[in-house]
Amino acid sequence: MVGMSGVTEESQESEADQTRGEFLLTVIVPARNEEDCLGACLESLVAQSEEIFALGQDWELLVVDDASTDRTREIAESFAGVTVLRPAKLEKGWTGKANACWTAAQQARGRWLLFTDADTLHEPGNLRRAMHEAEKYKVGVLSYSPRQLVSGVVQRALMPLVFSELALAYPPEKVSNPELRIAAANGQFLLVSREAYKALGGHGSVKGEILEDVELAFLAKRRKLGLRFRYAADALSTRMYRSTGAMVEGWTKNLALLFGNALILALWRVLDIFLLVGLPLLAWKFWNYGVQLVPWFTAGWLLVLVWLRKL
Repeated sequence: MVGMSGVTEESQESEADQTRGEFLLTVIVPARNEEDCLGACLESLVAQSEEIFALGQDWELLVVDDASTDRTREIAESFAGVTVLRPAKLEKGWTGKANACWTAAQQARGRWLLFTDADTLHEPGNLRRAMHEAEKYKVGVLSYSPRQLVSGVVQRALMPLVFSELALAYPPEKVSNPELRIAAANGQFLLVSREAYKALGGHGSVKGEILEDVELAFLAKRRKLGLRFRYAADALSTRMYRSTGAMVEGWTKNLALLFGNALILALWRVLDIFLLVGLPLLAWKFWNYGVQLVPWFTAGWLLVLVWLRKL
C-alpha cells in the first residue's frame, strides 16, 4: 500500500531492517567442488535482485566454500554482492554440510534463511514468492521439491520411478498437514524463519544426520513450528546427478534412509519392470500360438488387461 508520501510500506519496512542491520532474507549455498554447476546457480540467484528487493540492501547471498580443490571459490567471488565464507573447523560428530550451513547461519542477518544447493536453478521472483508463501500459510519452514533435469536413458527411466515412490511415501498434502506426524523436506530448497531456526536448534540439532533436511522437518512438526512442503516446478529446477554412476551412488545412500524397507521396495519395483516388459511379450507369444483360456477370451487379451492394470 502507498501512503501520502508515495513510499510503500514494503520499502519502509526494508529501510527499518537496514537501520537495525538486518535483511529480509539470507540465502546460504554450501559448496564443495561445485565448479560445474555453481556459476549457473549463482546467476539465477543474483538475477533475483531488483529495485524493491536489492541484493546487498534487502537480502544477502552467502556461499560457504567447504575446502574446495577446484574453481568453486573463484567462481563464487566473481559475482558482485556474493559473500564467500569458510566453514568452521569440522568437529567430531558433524557432517560437512551441516557444519557449512551452521557456520553461515551464525553470520546471517536475514529474518528468513534459505538453504539451497549449488546444483539448483531458481526461477525469476522465486525468493520473494517463497517468503510470501510461507507467511501466507503461517509456517516457520517451507521446502520445495524441484523439477528434476535428467539426461540419458537410465536417468529418464529411473528418476521418475524414484520420485513417484517418494511422492507415495511422503504425500505433500499429508506432510503439510499439522495434524499428521509424517514429515519431509528437501535440502535443495529449505526456507526457515530465523525464529523457527532458533527454536529448532539450527543445524546443530541435526549435526550428524545424513538427511539433515528431513530431520529438521520432523523437528518442525514435533515442535509445531509449521511445515509446508510441495513440488515446485514453478520455482526451481535441479540436475542432481551428472552421471549414472553418481545417481546410483547417491540413491543407494539416500533410499536406505528414506525407506525402512528399501530392499523389499526395490524387489517389488524390479517385479513391476519385469511385468511391464514381460507381459506384452507373453501376450504376443500366446496370440501367435492361439492359446485359449476361456471361449470368449484369448490368453493374450487377459495378459494385456493385467499389463494395463500395472500401468
